[in-house]
Amino acid sequence: MLNLDELVAIDMHTHAEVSEKGGASLSAELDAAAGAYFKAEHRHPTLPEIAAYYRERRMACVVFTVDAESATGTPPVPNEEIAEAALANPDVIIPFAGVDPYKGKAAVRQIRRLVEEFGVKGFKFHPNIQAFHPNDRMAYPLYEAIEEAGAIAVFHTGQTGIGAGAPGGGGIRLKYSNPMDVDDVAADFPGMRIVLAHPSFPWQDEALAVATHKPQVYIDLSGWSPKYFPPQLVRYANSLLKDKVLFGSDFPLLAPDRWLADFAELPIKDEVRPKILKENAARLLGITGN
Repeated sequence: MLNLDELVAIDMHTHAEVSEKGGASLSAELDAAAGAYFKAEHRHPTLPEIAAYYRERRMACVVFTVDAESATGTPPVPNEEIAEAALANPDVIIPFAGVDPYKGKAAVRQIRRLVEEFGVKGFKFHPNIQAFHPNDRMAYPLYEAIEEAGAIAVFHTGQTGIGAGAPGGGGIRLKYSNPMDVDDVAADFPGMRIVLAHPSFPWQDEALAVATHKPQVYIDLSGWSPKYFPPQLVRYANSLLKDKVLFGSDFPLLAPDRWLADFAELPIKDEVRPKILKENAARLLGITGN
């Protein structure tokens, strides 16, 4: 089990991009564009490699895939494979899952089964890749199941590196990731905890407004080096949102080592740093010390 007292940090945003059985969650075009955008070196670690990487750093990590099969035709890394890796590495891996909103009732059944049988704690949505607005009513049965299960919903917000630089952005449309769409979801599902993933460029102020207005909405800081954080994000993290901002790297696209080194240079109050790195995530995930 996780030993909270021994952990340096909890990374709330880690991707399983490849299956040990050979599958990958992105097409070759989108995968290449993401690698070039982030200048990532080790792009395709397996789940055992992810576990070893974080164990070496005395960190825990939330791991998930993105299921955008209906929009892209590419099947995801199996959620069950991630959940089984968490069972094999309970000291470092916290299992989340990806569900496709276009799969309707099958996705609802999947949510319930993953929580009940595998202990999955949350579900990741990537509206850009999945090509849907989070407040589209077709997704509401999925949110109902997540809320009933007491699980967490994570929404990608803002610009995405997926497709960046490819012709036409690889067909990925940015309009789907405005956090104001998630504000509707937060209003309609007040019992569902929500994480707005990433600094939400070009909608950073909107994300801050949603997180300050809706008590169950958090922000993770993944996908950007902290040295590029907008000033207002740093200001809110130090004050109004000090209990609702979460460390996340976006590994393997952005390594936690680089993120933490740049975070050390930010003007974050000493009493706020441990909240962002570990304490806020532990409270959100229901992890207690030993």
